[in-house]
Amino acid sequence: MKKTDKDKDEILQTTLEKLRKSLDCTIEAISRMIETRDPYTAGHQRRVADLSRTIATEMGLPEKQIDGIRIGGSIHDIGKISIPAEILSKPSKLTDIEFALIKTHTQIGYDILKDIDFPWPVANIVLQHHERINGSGYPNGLSGDELIIEVKIMAVADVFEAIASHRPYRPAHGVDVALEEIAKNSGILFDPEVVEICSKLFKKGYAFK
Repeated sequence: MKKTDKDKDEILQTTLEKLRKSLDCTIEAISRMIETRDPYTAGHQRRVADLSRTIATEMGLPEKQIDGIRIGGSIHDIGKISIPAEILSKPSKLTDIEFALIKTHTQIGYDILKDIDFPWPVANIVLQHHERINGSGYPNGLSGDELIIEVKIMAVADVFEAIASHRPYRPAHGVDVALEEIAKNSGILFDPEVVEICSKLFKKGYAFK
């Protein structure tokens, strides 16, 4: 029996849905691979991905762009797979050399992902997520409009989660301290609109899962 246009549309939709699920499973597998070496990093990525997705939704960004932010957030620290586990889980302050090594994770993550044909700028999100709007970030000292909106969102979510949550070298500072930190650096390190939306979310009851 000849397939109608409706049948073809349904087949295409089913195929796209299967591809989407496969991609989500692949991203989850990558996240779990990182978790085997550093459970803090894996949990951090999941929380940053959800907060970034929620901020992007509140900003009214297109659904496709929101998907890219969620995917990028889920693996934004993938480059830490190359960092010795004893440095990632060190229960004290890092030395200058150790911190310099940690900073290489953005470029390493980019190099891992750059040849994957994602429909979103995932590799650039990973590369730039430690850049700041005043140019003081790394690895390339980008500033202002040189940063894509996905990175501006991720920068706030990444720092907020890191401050609010427990780390091997210190207890959690909590949401209030994290709110103060991003507010203090609004318009300096972080995009003011993103900071405002992030702050409103937590004041309205958003919580990390």
